[in-house]
Amino acid sequence: MKKTLIIIFVIVSAIVGLAYVIGINTTKVVDWEESYNEKSNKPYGVSILYKELPKLFKGQTFKTVYHTPSNYLYANSEDGYGDHTAEGTFMIIGNSDYLEEGDIDELLLFVERGNTLFISDYYPPDILLDTLNIEVDYIEQKSKDSISKVAFKSNRLSNKNSTIDKNGFDYYFSKYEGAGYESLGYVNDDTSLINFLKIPFEEGTIYLHLQPRIFTNYNLLKERRYRYVEGVLSYLPDETLYFDSYTKYYDTYYGDGDVEKKSDLSWFMQQASFKWAWYLALLLTLLFIIFNAKRRQRIIEIIKPLENTTVAFVKTISNLYFETQDHRNLIEKKITYFLENVRRDYNMDTSVLNEEFMERLASKSGKKIETIKKLINYINWLRTKNEFFEDNLLKLNTHIEAFYSK
Repeated sequence: MKKTLIIIFVIVSAIVGLAYVIGINTTKVVDWEESYNEKSNKPYGVSILYKELPKLFKGQTFKTVYHTPSNYLYANSEDGYGDHTAEGTFMIIGNSDYLEEGDIDELLLFVERGNTLFISDYYPPDILLDTLNIEVDYIEQKSKDSISKVAFKSNRLSNKNSTIDKNGFDYYFSKYEGAGYESLGYVNDDTSLINFLKIPFEEGTIYLHLQPRIFTNYNLLKERRYRYVEGVLSYLPDETLYFDSYTKYYDTYYGDGDVEKKSDLSWFMQQASFKWAWYLALLLTLLFIIFNAKRRQRIIEIIKPLENTTVAFVKTISNLYFETQDHRNLIEKKITYFLENVRRDYNMDTSVLNEEFMERLASKSGKKIETIKKLINYINWLRTKNEFFEDNLLKLNTHIEAFYSK
């Protein structure tokens, strides 16, 4: 046994050494994907901007939004069930194409109440452009490595004008008709190619910018391009900032919880030498287990367990309700089942779901009062509705699961 372990150790050491030598001679490929991920240190991530924003908006609250605007802004409105009322600036850098009609409606309602919306993307959502009577076009450069100029119309910001390389297209507003629309910036020394626009909307303001790549790590670290970003952000009011991160770390339904964190092993797995050594070591360990465990005992006959038909029956019934889109029936049953568990497990009267009931349930169950309030308030809200959708069912299920998991 000892001899076998020594041989395996020698082989693994030799393979690790060989993989290391291979890794030294391996050319590292740069990932140029435009992720606009605030956690990414790659060229077109925005981790540097994300870290600097709290300093640029010093003294103001900085919140990262991991939900769709329709969910987050509704929940954190005067009529919602969030933990505060959202007021300030909502910022979206790149990847704005996920915004749907409901998201645009909530964002515009947010602006109507005197707040600010800032979107920097090559082509903002069509629904928003149509609402604002705006059209976007582009000019294709001769090559993907072309250099474009980005500049401000204001003389006070002329010293912050900059350039951007690796730019295949220059996007600009080909039409922007509306009272009070103000052009703030342009591209390639042509003041007719407007790429930065200020739009008054009811009591608030919308800023549309068509060059999101200038906010990425690559450009913030190159030459003095960060000065242009400072100029763009100087137009935003000094107030609470909501940074959109929905497309980077998905959390579709409203609830508690922080962003999913990457494994500490992820960086090592990006190194070619370590990755090959890791996989080979796992393969050798698996082979050792297979050969070392050969015929140590008699073959044990596999007895197939009795099939749990109850689970299959529950799945069949639930699929039947779900496929028929009978959301009301499912919601009522989930609420009834949950309240029955409360009556049985905690010996409580569930006829009146008020503040006193929530406090008693928190005391008896040991659950957080915030989790219970979100669940009970959402149940009370559902009971006032006549029409239900799939999103209502999913949110209810999320809150019930949160109750049982904490």
